Amino acid sequence: MKFNPLREICAKYKNNGKRKHRKNIWKSEINDIVRGGCGGFLFGIPLLYTMEIWWIGSSATPGMMMMALLLTFIVVYLLMRTEGFRKPKRFSRRYQVITETVEAMGIGLVCSAFMLLLLQELSPGVSLKEALGKIIFESVPFSLGVALANQILGENGNNPPDNRTSRQDDLVDNNATFSDLSATLIGATVIGFNIAPTDEIATLAAAVSQPWLLAIIAISLLISYAIVFQAGFSAQEKRKQHKGIFQKPFSETMICYLVSLISAAIMLWFFQKLAWNDPWTIWLKHSIILGLPTTIGGAAGRLAI
Repeated sequence: MKFNPLREICAKYKNNGKRKHRKNIWKSEINDIVRGGCGGFLFGIPLLYTMEIWWIGSSATPGMMMMALLLTFIVVYLLMRTEGFRKPKRFSRRYQVITETVEAMGIGLVCSAFMLLLLQELSPGVSLKEALGKIIFESVPFSLGVALANQILGENGNNPPDNRTSRQDDLVDNNATFSDLSATLIGATVIGFNIAPTDEIATLAAAVSQPWLLAIIAISLLISYAIVFQAGFSAQEKRKQHKGIFQKPFSETMICYLVSLISAAIMLWFFQKLAWNDPWTIWLKHSIILGLPTTIGGAAGRLAI
């Protein structure tokens, strides 16, 4: 066969195109999973800090677990028909809705198990039946959050135009920073106010070691960054383009985490869970434990502005 340079060039471009297409598919799939997971965290974290759910899961029978999974499947299926967590929605055939529902529940189960491990509600000493019960019952709000990810926090085209770029840079930076900090404080307070008065914070803090506290800090920062800058929710690209010392993704995530920690400490003091004469280590440990949900609430608050 004769060497045909034109054919070789065409074949090369065709192969490159296929590789690029596969790469884009994987990138899109990962972004969709991240978006779904972030939606699960937004909705699932408050119920995660509920001792009664731990008890129900610990004592649940296999029949109760199957019933919980079935009811969750039905609700998630109905929610997935309206929006889901993918961009764009791709329900060209009926069975794809079922596939996406199973995937949403899978993401919810993984997120639930991960957070229970992080908070040490799952450990080697916990029996398999008890662990499954906790994971399944805690996964219900996580799965609902996955199914509602786009509907609640996705791009809807109705967001007001970003007027930060139409003013002078210094005024833009100040307004943007103040808006983000205010939104973080509001979101953190909304989520944390329901958790701070409970005894779950003290219970979790008593069981968590210092290395686990570092892990909680890292996960809090990672989830906050993913929600605001990676999951593809509203105005993500605009946020990445904002200027200012506290308007870059890393610096914004760090400063907003500090605001969430301060908010958590104030709420714990307000509900008399901490006192001024308590050691600073107690303040820090309790604030970090409550700081996980308040950080997620703060990230949601920033998305809302």
